[in-house]
Amino acid sequence: MSVQSFDPAQQTVKVSPAAVQHFRSQLTQDGAAKAVRLSVKESGCTGFMYVVDLVQEGQVDDVHVPLDSSVELLVAKDSLAIVAGTEIDYVKEGVNRQLKFLNPNAKDHCGCGESFNVN
Repeated sequence: MSVQSFDPAQQTVKVSPAAVQHFRSQLTQDGAAKAVRLSVKESGCTGFMYVVDLVQEGQVDDVHVPLDSSVELLVAKDSLAIVAGTEIDYVKEGVNRQLKFLNPNAKDHCGCGESFNVN
């Protein structure tokens, strides 16, 4: 699998071609959004959850990651330490399709898979 990546201040997020295609499709369907924004928020029983939003523009301090000519990933600066090294993939499992986050910093996941802990 080949991936697109960036390395600002030694932080890395990788995005599979399938995830790039999924993001491109979502942006096309939305029509108004110009980019995909990744952040984390405190939530769930184990600590954090990923937040993926379609946005017209990012926050001032977001890290801009061009994935291809039509898809840009914005990573929230305050989430970089938590998502460093994460690989984002878009997978099909039976009839379900979903984004998968393979985060080497995640030490524990809740039973439903919605939240994770980095301690």
